[in-house]
Amino acid sequence: MPARVCLLLILQPLESRGELLQRQVSMDWTMKLATAALFLGLTMVVTRDEDEGDMCLYEALSDTDAVLCKGLEVFYPELGNIGCMFVPDCNNYRQKITHWAEPIVKFPRALEGATYILVMVDPDAPSRSSPKAQFWRHWLVTDIKGTDIKKGKLQGQELSPYQPPSPPAQTGFHRYQFFVYLQEGKNISLHSKENKTRASWKMDKFLNRFHLSEPEASTQFMTQNYQDSPNYQTPGTGSSEPRDKPK
Repeated sequence: MPARVCLLLILQPLESRGELLQRQVSMDWTMKLATAALFLGLTMVVTRDEDEGDMCLYEALSDTDAVLCKGLEVFYPELGNIGCMFVPDCNNYRQKITHWAEPIVKFPRALEGATYILVMVDPDAPSRSSPKAQFWRHWLVTDIKGTDIKKGKLQGQELSPYQPPSPPAQTGFHRYQFFVYLQEGKNISLHSKENKTRASWKMDKFLNRFHLSEPEASTQFMTQNYQDSPNYQTPGTGSSEPRDKPK
């Protein structure tokens, strides 16, 4: 092979190496831009679809109410973990939650060898401005193993079966509070008088009776009667599903 041809074969890759590198960089940027554009497009589609349907806005509780949110998770169907949140004013969630079964309650930091007590109450019965029936006892479970509540299983003794949140109309937002206490081998029970009604439960006396001090974990969420939604329409006048976030 002539020397000139060999030289050209050697020099050509050297001369085009810079162009090749430049082309590769250009292709990399093109792929990145295309990926970003695709992601943005998908995001815009999801947002638009939600706008055309019922876009749910999860609103957090105020700093004052959020003080109670300490290490406990409460999961309802469709909603997920609603701890420290308002139940969204969309998809009829505020009505659905009045019919759903008990939520999944998780205490991730529970001690595996311990037993716990779960308490769920409404301190705003019949309303937050006039809580004459405070506390309304919605749920009371004892003898919960730490290994269970850590995974969201409540295989204990139900002293008060679960009662869903059902705030009366025109009473504003109600807080639904969950507390987990360390049982420490105590035999927990309710007096016969306490079993007659769930309203006006003297929760402080109950805790003092069994020497239950500070809760190991707690949380709360808030909701109001679905008919109090500003967008609620009575049956026959249009859709009854509210779409705006809670006020």
